[in-house]
Amino acid sequence: MNIVFFALVAASFLFALLLGRPEEVGQAALQSARGSVDLALGLIGYIALFLGLMKVVEAAGGLAFMARLLRPLLQRLFPDIPADHPALGAMLMNVSANALGLGNAATPFGLKAMKELQSLNPSPESASNAMVLFLALNTSGLALLPTGMIALRALHGSADAAVILPTTLVATGLSTLAGVSAALLFARLPIFRATPAQREASAMHAASAPAIPWTAFLPLLAFVALLGSLVLLVAAYGAAASAWILPTLILGMLSVGVVRRVRVYETFVEGAREGFDLAIKLIPYLVAILVAVGMFRASGGLAWVSARIGPLTEAWGMPAEVLPVAFLRPLSGSGAFGVVAELVETHGPDGLIGLLATTMNGSTDTTFYVLAVYFGAVGVTRARHAVAAGLSADIVGVLASVITVHILLGALL
Repeated sequence: MNIVFFALVAASFLFALLLGRPEEVGQAALQSARGSVDLALGLIGYIALFLGLMKVVEAAGGLAFMARLLRPLLQRLFPDIPADHPALGAMLMNVSANALGLGNAATPFGLKAMKELQSLNPSPESASNAMVLFLALNTSGLALLPTGMIALRALHGSADAAVILPTTLVATGLSTLAGVSAALLFARLPIFRATPAQREASAMHAASAPAIPWTAFLPLLAFVALLGSLVLLVAAYGAAASAWILPTLILGMLSVGVVRRVRVYETFVEGAREGFDLAIKLIPYLVAILVAVGMFRASGGLAWVSARIGPLTEAWGMPAEVLPVAFLRPLSGSGAFGVVAELVETHGPDGLIGLLATTMNGSTDTTFYVLAVYFGAVGVTRARHAVAAGLSADIVGVLASVITVHILLGALL
């Protein structure tokens, strides 16, 4: 991210020099710095709302529920991990927390999972197949509720802030499928082959893995069918159906808390307080990226790039303005958020650019950041096919975002 930030500022200076726009670039830096603070302050209420609701769901056992749904699937994906090993439990909680949008809770579980997976790894310097597959699930960004993007759209006056929920569900689902498939496929290639000790240990654990009856997958299939019905409803009825998403979500999440006898008000306030702190912490990151993007736009650099790349991407439905989101998302979550915020403010939340940018941001995660943190925590120096699997998920997430927005939300454009 350091290189990206400096490159944007340096390119802005160069274009300002060539096109004679030093005053415009200087003013853009000041205005963007002020606007980034206004943006963060405006998001406080929305982020506090969603984190408050999420806290209620978490206290009601939402993580444990998701873990029960996902256990048969992860046992099938990771036959080389003993069913009673603590690695599987930590992985279940990590994936469940990510799916529910509880990123703060997901990271500690993820680090715990990597530590336990390392205990099963006979070659500690080299990533095992299980490690790469687990990180593919993380970098693909499987998330059922893109709260940050819904909040951003609401802040900028979207007529239906939650309309991107179905498109994000489809895009993140396809991204996850691509990441998992790539991790399994690339593991077989000679260039990424595991060490002999890793192959021997994996075969030994897989041979002793218990059989999983197909009936164990029924709850998960029912849950997926429920999400699929939501996508079909929006595709069939458009705004008339999507307008009910937020009211239903709010009532449903609070109702779960009431049924599970959670102190709903106190728990909501605790989560909302965390949301307030998170929004304040966003300010320095937003200032950095929005100043750099604002300077680049005012210098004429963005228009120059768009004029050359636009015809290529617009031919398959992706405006050139959205490309920075696709490039930044694997590198920095805060950087990509800042670019999306700038696009939504400039082009509006309900146009093609706004819908694409917010869907795209919610469909994948920060690949290089996740790999650096998780591998660094356990001392792995040979990532093998982890980068290739993560980038495969990112590419499919971008393409899926474009396709789903045009198919599901085409009537709104």
